[in-house]
Amino acid sequence: MPKLFCKSNLIVALGLVTLLSISGCGYNDLQGLDEEVKGAWAEVQNQYQRRADLVPNLVATVKGAANFEQETLQKVIEARSAATSIKLDAQALSDPAMFKKFEDAQRNLSGALSRLLVVVEKYPDLKANQNFRDLQAQLEGTENRVAVARGRYSKSVVEFNKKVRFFPTNLTAQYLLGMKVRENFSADPAAEKAPQVKF
Repeated sequence: MPKLFCKSNLIVALGLVTLLSISGCGYNDLQGLDEEVKGAWAEVQNQYQRRADLVPNLVATVKGAANFEQETLQKVIEARSAATSIKLDAQALSDPAMFKKFEDAQRNLSGALSRLLVVVEKYPDLKANQNFRDLQAQLEGTENRVAVARGRYSKSVVEFNKKVRFFPTNLTAQYLLGMKVRENFSADPAAEKAPQVKF
């Protein structure tokens, strides 16, 4: 009996050591951070989709303005098409090439919309159109939401990447879960230059 009793104590002790080592390896923390990154990414996609949904209404309203530059509208339509054609799910957030392609497409749409709003300044009738003003306000609000969603995503990626790279959780991330660092947004290359104000 004493040998059996000792064996069962040893099994219980090993079980406890295993449980404690699993909790210390960061498995649950990594899973939680992974879910936070996925949730933040879903919100980024949601805001980009909201923007993409507003663009056709904006284009239709602007088309009604007499003699409006068709080339500007065409660039907005093409940029929206390119941005909505690239799907980047949460599983591909570790792929730098796919992330850059997605980010570039969204950046092109932002640029095309900015150019459209600048050109509109030459059209007082269009600026006075209530539908256009409503759409412009919605679009500006959406751009703010995109910025907030991207900021939250960036913050969650930083926390996730730290866990994936720091010892000892990096062992769990790499060998047990196969996790890699996630890509994060980068600043627009043009943002390095201060805008010139001319009077």
